[in-house]
Amino acid sequence: MVRQHARRAAIDGPLPESDELSRLRLRIQSLEAAQRQAHEFLATLAHELRNPLAPIRNAVSLMQMGGLSASMMDWYRTIIDRQVTHLTRLVDDLLDVSRITNDKITLQREPVDLALVVESAVDASRPLIHARQHALEILLPAEPLRVEGDLTRLVQIVLNLLHNAAKYTPDGGQIRLAVAREGEQAVIRVRDTGLGIPADLLPTVFDLFTQGDRSLERSQGGLGIGLMLVRRLVERHGGTVEAHSDGAGRGSEFVVRLPLLAIPAELPGGDDAERPQQTGPRRVLVIDDDRDAAESMTVLLELWGHEVRTAYSGPEAVGLAAAYLPDAVLLDIGLPRMNGYDVAQRLRELPGCETAMLVAVTGYGQDEDRRRSREAGFDHHLTKPVEPMTLQGLLASAPCARAGRLGSGSV
Repeated sequence: MVRQHARRAAIDGPLPESDELSRLRLRIQSLEAAQRQAHEFLATLAHELRNPLAPIRNAVSLMQMGGLSASMMDWYRTIIDRQVTHLTRLVDDLLDVSRITNDKITLQREPVDLALVVESAVDASRPLIHARQHALEILLPAEPLRVEGDLTRLVQIVLNLLHNAAKYTPDGGQIRLAVAREGEQAVIRVRDTGLGIPADLLPTVFDLFTQGDRSLERSQGGLGIGLMLVRRLVERHGGTVEAHSDGAGRGSEFVVRLPLLAIPAELPGGDDAERPQQTGPRRVLVIDDDRDAAESMTVLLELWGHEVRTAYSGPEAVGLAAAYLPDAVLLDIGLPRMNGYDVAQRLRELPGCETAMLVAVTGYGQDEDRRRSREAGFDHHLTKPVEPMTLQGLLASAPCARAGRLGSGSV
């Protein structure tokens, strides 16, 4: 009987599947594809994290050997700075993917001049562009073009496109960044002479984790999240983004279109804008249970001319602050025994610390973390690693009511 059924199947072909079985088979295939994509992404993430760690470790080892010239030390410091910047951008992009996919991105909208956006993005991308020996051409219109948006996120859009162009263009290539007005829109074009985009990849180039060939020869591929972030951020600004390429080896162009402000508006940061002025050194209290982080921050602040005290736990910090009366406090959130939120609340209750500037310096950077820091009494929330220029600006605006006591002796 079984043989007869087998012969009939061989003659008539396979029996038709039920709809339920067909759906189940498609579901299994979809899950298998998602699993392969997840494994591939994790492998690529490990690769991307290890890549910048290697030159950092090498540079530190060479610096520890001693006997290096000043120019060599500068070179190694530049390597470390460039690779730390790369790691920071990688982590920020990963966090932004989570925020965007969960619709937790909040734009701080204001009138923004696109010339400022371009300047900031170009400054941030220069290390990679110079390292790859690319020629960068920048074309800006004579008239200012203003859009309503979040300055930081607009810079991120242009920066991601410039990094994408630099990564996918062989050394010595050309990158062109042009901004122009077309009707009621501002148009940003980033064009390169790089590897180009195959026709079959163009429709999905802005999808999450899309990056084309991930073979060993294409080690600059990245995580495949940068362009997805570009599209989502552009759309949140009411604009569109397109990708164009004539094929592999023929370069690519990305075109961002944003609605222009109908009425010119006063821009923040102009000549009349209020800027913090450094009027003298500050008393700063650094609180972090990571001794390397705390002590390196202490040395940096002292080199800037500030008087600094350091604590490694919450109770120690509260006791020290009561006697030291700091002008500014750089406080980690994840502390043992007493977390940073509790420490901030205790500091606000101390006589003489009510007006001190409290700055959260932490690895926690989600919107919920920022909300909690505000409620705990923090004035500012910075995520690690902190940009030195940002920290300098904050300290320059900190109250200095006790500046006259600086240098009066140890606490």
